[in-house]
Amino acid sequence: MGKNSVVFMLMVLITMGCTTETNTRVTSENVENNEIQHKEQQSSDKKEADKEMPKTEKIEHDRVKQNLEKLALEVNAQVYSDSSQFSEYVSGVKTRLKTEEKVVALTLDACGGENGSGYDEELLTFLIENNIKADLFVNARWIDLQQETLVKLAKNPLFTIQNHGTEHKPLSITPRSAWGISSTSSQEEIVDEIMTNQQKIYEITGEVPKYFRSGTAFYDDTSVQIAEDLGVQVVNFDIIGDGGATFAKEEVTQEMLKVKPGSIIILHMNQPQSDTAEGVKEAVLALLEQGFSFVHLNEYELE
Repeated sequence: MGKNSVVFMLMVLITMGCTTETNTRVTSENVENNEIQHKEQQSSDKKEADKEMPKTEKIEHDRVKQNLEKLALEVNAQVYSDSSQFSEYVSGVKTRLKTEEKVVALTLDACGGENGSGYDEELLTFLIENNIKADLFVNARWIDLQQETLVKLAKNPLFTIQNHGTEHKPLSITPRSAWGISSTSSQEEIVDEIMTNQQKIYEITGEVPKYFRSGTAFYDDTSVQIAEDLGVQVVNFDIIGDGGATFAKEEVTQEMLKVKPGSIIILHMNQPQSDTAEGVKEAVLALLEQGFSFVHLNEYELE
């Protein structure tokens, strides 16, 4: 099989990580009902949080929120040109840490959706017990069903919370699709796909994400520029760690051990029935023995 065919298959598998059926199947009706309940609970929780928040803290919170809303309006008012590029690796997409040090960045996606809203507690527990840093890219759909989990993870300094989009769409200023998923199709949709979840994450965690990864990790170069104007860097990867949570344990370990100094690995934390956790355990321990350490994206310049 040629190199292009291998890359094609791996990217198909990444997309499958957001749709693979979990042990306990979540039906569309259950998802809808759960989302309604969570939104009602979020509204109630927000009212209680506003009551408890000190006045100075609330002023700062409201200022940041207003700045995010203003930024979205300003970017929507700008004029951007169409783009002929559309892939995982268009200009501006970051795939590595700019360093020759033996460091690696783990990035874990949580895609959400009907069959992608699980939580791999075994994987995250292993990282915590072994003091392993990771950047967690969470989608708004996953947040709606896992808000308590997100709050817990956001409080742990081993993890940063990053933006994986609102509807898990590829980003394009004109209609396209990647791996069967329709992209955004306008400047306004791009802004909404980024900023709706940006604001959601801020409301829950009190931190504004610095990095963004789209659903399917596909972009046109115009959307990458829009993302940068919205204050986030677009981050993909150079190591596909779990093939969308479809790899067997041995395959996960094998792929992760292909890292070089500065590699960024993509994994998934929303498919607890997968072999991802077991493969990561073996690979992480082996990489530590080889002298690698695990860092956050924000500790190095990206390239």
